[in-house]
Amino acid sequence: MDRLRAYEIFMTVVNKGSFSKAADLLDTSPANVTRYVNDLEAHLGCRLLNRSSRKLSLTESGEALFERCKSILADVAETEALVSSAAMQPRGRLRINAPLSFGILHLAPLWPEFSRRYPELELDISLVDRVVDIVEEGYDLVIRISRAGSVNHAARKLASSHNVLCASPSYLQRHSTPQTPDDLKEHECIIYTYSGDEWSFTDSSGKIHQVKVKGKVHTNNGDTVRALALCGSGIIWQPTFLIGPDLASGALVPLLPDYKLPDIDVLAMYPSRRHLSVKVRMMIDFLVEAFAGTAPWDKKENSGRK
Repeated sequence: MDRLRAYEIFMTVVNKGSFSKAADLLDTSPANVTRYVNDLEAHLGCRLLNRSSRKLSLTESGEALFERCKSILADVAETEALVSSAAMQPRGRLRINAPLSFGILHLAPLWPEFSRRYPELELDISLVDRVVDIVEEGYDLVIRISRAGSVNHAARKLASSHNVLCASPSYLQRHSTPQTPDDLKEHECIIYTYSGDEWSFTDSSGKIHQVKVKGKVHTNNGDTVRALALCGSGIIWQPTFLIGPDLASGALVPLLPDYKLPDIDVLAMYPSRRHLSVKVRMMIDFLVEAFAGTAPWDKKENSGRK
């Protein structure tokens, strides 16, 4: 008995709920499908399917084998794809999700080169700042901005970025410059929804300082935060991938250089470390290559960090 073929036939019978439908899909006869399932049950010494005139149902043993077969057949497919990937172009659609600002600034310029390398791949790119469910929403790959070291999911690190507290020169001319985190209580702060209004800083001795700030504007978009800061509306903290050029030009001035905000990682996340498709693997390798070495925003920024 060809056990791999038997597993494939068993899985197809379960998925289609019928021996005849499985036979049609596999381009074979119902009798051949029945023979494979019977031989598999005989080999394993247990019944896998409860058969009736109306429907099929899995036995307890059948359920266990069905779940295991998913991994077995996926492993086989992945192995075949890896072996043949050097001689084939990946095809199909690649669904990618990324944060809005990061996607526009740092990913959009990369897509033409990726499409040139892999012309048979279709990119379906969604930019949204909320945290999506990779599996439930059907994404192949998600670019996520996360506090450094905080993510345990299947992921590859692409780059890191500093968070910097800053304000425009015009704002600082109208207000005193804060010297400690507690001074921020007396300032107008522009609050990024995903960071909240409790800001945490670490001093040079490792002591953590938390301060609850206030502000008239709350927004879930980093570009809006940046635009308001540039107009002199208040103090912000944002990552260097967004405000690096503003710090370098002096349009924004770094504050509290003796206090550190938590760094963040830019991650390429995918549903599972196992069974990574060729198209997803190629995209991840492409992004790792694109962000190799010093991240582009840190080549320009002058954050005032010590």
